[in-house]
Amino acid sequence: MTDGPLSPRPVGVTARRFLPPPALCGFLLLLVLVFAVSYAVGTAAGPVAPGMHGTGGSGGSGGGGDGDGTGGGMEDMPGMSHGSGE
Repeated sequence: MTDGPLSPRPVGVTARRFLPPPALCGFLLLLVLVFAVSYAVGTAAGPVAPGMHGTGGSGGSGGGGDGDGTGGGMEDMPGMSHGSGE
């Protein structure tokens, strides 16, 4: 018997076997494109709520709001009371 390959394959067949299917490549490309467009639209639109600020260099605690840890004026909402249980 010989020690050679059982069936000789062309070089292109071996390289093609390791590549993902074209449909998967197209789907991943479309997914990246959709995320890129949504990021660009979100960046252009800016913050979605009044008083929101970017993460640009303030170095604060990250609590936001008015400094007492409530997150920005929740006690000023009508009909809300703290701890009354009613």
